[in-house]
Amino acid sequence: MIHLVHHPAYVAPAPARSQYQWNKNGLVRDLLHAEGTDFAWHEPEPMPRAWLEAVHDPDYVAEVLEARVPHHKERRIGFPVTPQVALRVQCVPGGTYLAAQLALVHGYAANTAGGSHHALADTGAGFCVFNDLAIAAVRLAEEGYRVLVVDCDVHQGDGTAALTAGRPDIATYSIHAEKNFPARKARSTLDVPLPDGTGDAVYLATLAATLTPLLDDFAPDLVLYQAGVDPFVDDRLGRLALSREGLVARDRWIAQTFAGRRVPFASALGGGYGEDALEVSRRHVASIRALGSAAAEQPTPA
Repeated sequence: MIHLVHHPAYVAPAPARSQYQWNKNGLVRDLLHAEGTDFAWHEPEPMPRAWLEAVHDPDYVAEVLEARVPHHKERRIGFPVTPQVALRVQCVPGGTYLAAQLALVHGYAANTAGGSHHALADTGAGFCVFNDLAIAAVRLAEEGYRVLVVDCDVHQGDGTAALTAGRPDIATYSIHAEKNFPARKARSTLDVPLPDGTGDAVYLATLAATLTPLLDDFAPDLVLYQAGVDPFVDDRLGRLALSREGLVARDRWIAQTFAGRRVPFASALGGGYGEDALEVSRRHVASIRALGSAAAEQPTPA
């Protein structure tokens, strides 16, 4: 049984002038529903304003929730923040937090949205409005957990690194294409920049060689996993060259590594881009399937 978190507000109407694929979350939901009954579905509460403000500037939180984000910030985000988008981006951090809570009980859970790792304290960026990973990590850390954010999106998790910097109870790991967005990188606890065209074998070997020592050193109680599928060779915004099989191997290794150490982990959808939204959504579904099946092969947390 794979525990999935989804909120109807994840499927928001596409704002005008938006290049983001707004139907992706609905397609992921529909594909998972069509694949069978071995899922348990959970609906999150919107993240309370106080926890949004624990990470983001209160003035920026007000701009978003009241759908009055200045045009220069909307340009940086990549789309207008409508009232429907404002509700969506309040629900997504609640979903990542709920997935983490479910993982603490069941070993693994997935949010069918999230991974908004570019959002900064006082602005969004790169299709990210609120940083659900940082918000959930801070809330969990305040509850007494040591949280490791593992980011395998093709783009560096700059916002997550910046928003959690200096906290001894949160560590960040990002393996990404060195020459991809953002141009100005933040400093994660551990950054692993890769050259353009890196393929399956080198990627998987590098992931294992770099993430394993960090797991040993930091000893997290819980992992938040940004499971972006944009390292795929044909992704519209990627610069790496993983095959479909390579993405599945990545996620199986991630799940086996965390579950084998009895470390609960929750995944967020992350990036994935292309002209064919159904193809992109199938990549995300394959990722959730790979994570869930590999985690089930290992013992659950005591």
